[in-house]
Amino acid sequence: MPKIKQAPDILLIAATVSLLTIGLIMVYSASAVWAEYNFNDSFFFLKRQLFFAILGLISMFFIMNVDFWTWRRMTKIIMIICFALLILVLIPGVGLVRGGARSWLGVGAFSIQPSEFMKIAMIFFLAKYLSERQKYVTTVKRGLMPTLGTVSIAFGLIMLQPDLGTGMVMMLTAVVMVFIAGAQVKHFVVIGFMGLAGLVGLIVSAPYRLQRITSFLDPWQDPLGTGFQIIQSLYAIGPGGFLGLGLGASRQKYFYLPEPQTDFIFAILSEELGFVGGAFVLSFFALLLWRGLRIALYAPDLYGSLLATGIIGMIAIQVMINIGVVIGLMPVTGITLPFLSYGGSSLTLMLTSVGVLLNISRHMR
Repeated sequence: MPKIKQAPDILLIAATVSLLTIGLIMVYSASAVWAEYNFNDSFFFLKRQLFFAILGLISMFFIMNVDFWTWRRMTKIIMIICFALLILVLIPGVGLVRGGARSWLGVGAFSIQPSEFMKIAMIFFLAKYLSERQKYVTTVKRGLMPTLGTVSIAFGLIMLQPDLGTGMVMMLTAVVMVFIAGAQVKHFVVIGFMGLAGLVGLIVSAPYRLQRITSFLDPWQDPLGTGFQIIQSLYAIGPGGFLGLGLGASRQKYFYLPEPQTDFIFAILSEELGFVGGAFVLSFFALLLWRGLRIALYAPDLYGSLLATGIIGMIAIQVMINIGVVIGLMPVTGITLPFLSYGGSSLTLMLTSVGVLLNISRHMR
């Protein structure tokens, strides 16, 4: 393994820190009213987000100095731990239930979401497996079946919580990695039909998912129920106009848009900072994705390239799904906006993932 010979990608660090800073500002702006009413402390959510932001930055800069080949050796241990946590969270009395999903482990506000850890663990696994067995990627028995079989088991455990959004991000990230590794297009056609059949099965098994889809197509069919969040999100974005109402001047955060600091934080940002603010944030995401793709292209080996592809693919997928939901192009999925939305597990894991990218950048060809 070659020694580190260069500095980490400065532009990637700048994009990440900029998004994190904007996120902290917007978490406070979006949550202050809600926090004051429920906890008598307008800084309630900001303090917790700041704690996880500092923890995540420490992790990012630490991981940045750990050779990324280390994770290849530790993949089996990481996967075993993450599968154990996914099983543990399903046990009544152990897993914490929030919003109808048993997805958290911990005490009170300070808890972790095992499904978030599984997303990055699966990237480690797929990067190792696909790089070591690249010649089998074009086959079904020795290539696709072991990889997608493992992903499907993890997806099944996540769906038992249930958490369709996180499961979707993990599955789509896996598909991107397998495709980049060289899988045949005809196999993806078959997988696509299987995935469609599985999606239909999930909808039939839980009628509320069908309601979410119909509300996405026409939220005014149930404006006070399944269509409520999408309608309120659009009510936030529309008045924002070109320059916005001004930082802190959102109207929708006054108990119209539920928990605006989480999945729909981009709606509050657009309301307060307008089209310009939204475009500014998207430009930082574009910078981050560009630097990530560059790292993947110039990684020193196939493992590093697949690892970088998986991480940047995961971030890109989450951004597209979250903003698609907020502007009414996709059904509500419960996916956070990376680096901006309130959520300790998501924020810490995203920053840690960027740390892995930064280490790969130090070994670039």
